[in-house]
Amino acid sequence: MKDLEQALELGVSQQKRFNASKPKVWLRNECVRVGLAETLCTYIMMVFGLGSVAQVVTGQGAFGEYLSINLGFGLGVAMGVHVGGKVSGAHMNAAVSFTMCTFGRLGWKMLPLYVFAQLLGSFLAAGTIYGVYYDAIHEFCGGNLSVTGEMATAGIFATYPAPYLSLMAGFLDQILGTALLLLCLMALSDQRNKPAAAGTEPIAVGLLVLLIGISMGRNSGYAINPTRDIAPRLFTAVAGWGMEVFRAGNGWWWVPLVAPPIGGVLGAGLYKVLVEMHHPHVSEPGEGLMEEFDEETAPLEKQKKICANTCTIPDLLLDNMLSMSIAKLTKPDP
Repeated sequence: MKDLEQALELGVSQQKRFNASKPKVWLRNECVRVGLAETLCTYIMMVFGLGSVAQVVTGQGAFGEYLSINLGFGLGVAMGVHVGGKVSGAHMNAAVSFTMCTFGRLGWKMLPLYVFAQLLGSFLAAGTIYGVYYDAIHEFCGGNLSVTGEMATAGIFATYPAPYLSLMAGFLDQILGTALLLLCLMALSDQRNKPAAAGTEPIAVGLLVLLIGISMGRNSGYAINPTRDIAPRLFTAVAGWGMEVFRAGNGWWWVPLVAPPIGGVLGAGLYKVLVEMHHPHVSEPGEGLMEEFDEETAPLEKQKKICANTCTIPDLLLDNMLSMSIAKLTKPDP
C-alpha cells in the first residue's frame, strides 16, 4: 500500500511540475489579441518607413537616397510580419484587410478592428518620428513647416503627388500599385502554386513592397495603403502643418484613401480568376502537382499530431507509473 501511495504522490508532483512549466496566457480574448498585434506590427512598419524618409529629407541626401527609403519600408514590412504575422496576419494595410474580407478570408465584423488598429499604429509612429527628428526637421526648414516647395517636410509623413501628376493619373497609379501588391500576396500564400517557403514569408512580402517602391514610386510615393497615409496626414494637420495637407496636390488626400481598396480587390480577383480557380484536383490530370503539395504539407500535419500528443504527457506519465506500481504490488512473490 505504501508503494501505491508513493506512486500516487510522485504522479501528482509530476503533474504539477508539467503544469507549472506551461506559459500563462494573459489575454484570451481573440479580438484584443488581434488588435494589439495589428497595432504593434503597423507601428513597427511605419516607424522604420517614416524614419527612413525623415533621414533622407533632413539629411539632404547625405544620409540616404530614394533607394534607402524603399529599403526602409520593405524591411519595415518584413519586421512587421515577424511581429504580428501569427496573431493578426500582419495586414498593416486597410486595402489588404478589405480585400481579405471581400474574398471571405476575414470576417467583415473584424474589418473595423483592423482599420482602427492600423490607424492607431500609423498615428503613433508619425508622432514617434516627429519627436525623434524634431530638431532635425526644424533645422532643415528653419521652423517653417511647409507642405510644398524645396523646404517641404510634410512629405516625410504622408504621400503627395509629383507636380506633373493629375488626379486621374494618380488614381490609376494607386489602383495599379495596390493591384500588383494583392495579386502577388495571393500568389505568395497560394499553397497549391509556388508559395513562399515556410519561414521566408516576411522577407518575401518585404521584397514585394521594395519592388513596388523601386518601380512605381516616382509619381506619388506609392502609398498603396489608406491607413498608412491618412493617419500620418492627420497627425501633420494637428502638429503644425495645418489644413494645407488636405489642400495640396489639388486635394490629393482622398486618392490614397479610395484607390487602394479598389486596386486590391481587382488584383486579388485577377489572380483568383486566372490562376487559383484553375488548379487541378487530385482526380484530374496534373495529379502529380497535388501529390507534391501533399508531400509538402505532410510535415506540418505530422507536427500537429506531435503537438497534440505532447499535450497529454502528464496524463501518460501518471498512468504508466500507476500501472507499474499496481503490477508490482500484485505480482506474486517467488
